[in-house]
Amino acid sequence: MQQIKMLLVTSLAIAATSCATRSYVDEQMAGLEARLDDHGARLEQLTATSQQALERATDAGVLAQGKFLYTVVLSHEGISFETDEFELSEGSRSSLAELAGDLLARNRNVYLEIQGHTDSTGPAAYNQHLGLMRAESVRRYLHDQGVALDRLATISYGEDAPVEPNDTANGRAMNRRVEVVVLI
Repeated sequence: MQQIKMLLVTSLAIAATSCATRSYVDEQMAGLEARLDDHGARLEQLTATSQQALERATDAGVLAQGKFLYTVVLSHEGISFETDEFELSEGSRSSLAELAGDLLARNRNVYLEIQGHTDSTGPAAYNQHLGLMRAESVRRYLHDQGVALDRLATISYGEDAPVEPNDTANGRAMNRRVEVVVLI
């Protein structure tokens, strides 16, 4: 009888331990599944962002294969961006309105590659984003002036294509620019 009681107590202890272990495993699995779902969502977001970047780069490449007409540089000559800014100045708007008016008046079937640039102040990844925001500001303004969106492509060069050294305030100001490349 003593052996049966001992066997029964041992069986109950194992069963109780098994339930606790199963409960623990279930909790851990739920946590892992939640983290996996989070990682999956983040991966989908990164995939979408990468796809958009690839499409823009492809669009820019297609535009670059066209015949080059001229480049309009929106930079230091009264048409510049302040450090960490992407809003268009009144002078920039005026120059862009003139460009848009010329393109629309001549009914030119051209493509515009809008290239955003920055100085080297700040992290490279931030400057890449800031250059894109500058190019997008120009793109939106030109579209507001009547230039068709399918004729406009934006790309950011961030701090990678300076026209002047970034070691002086004047050099940095010259590098905070947008170039509009007009292609047939």
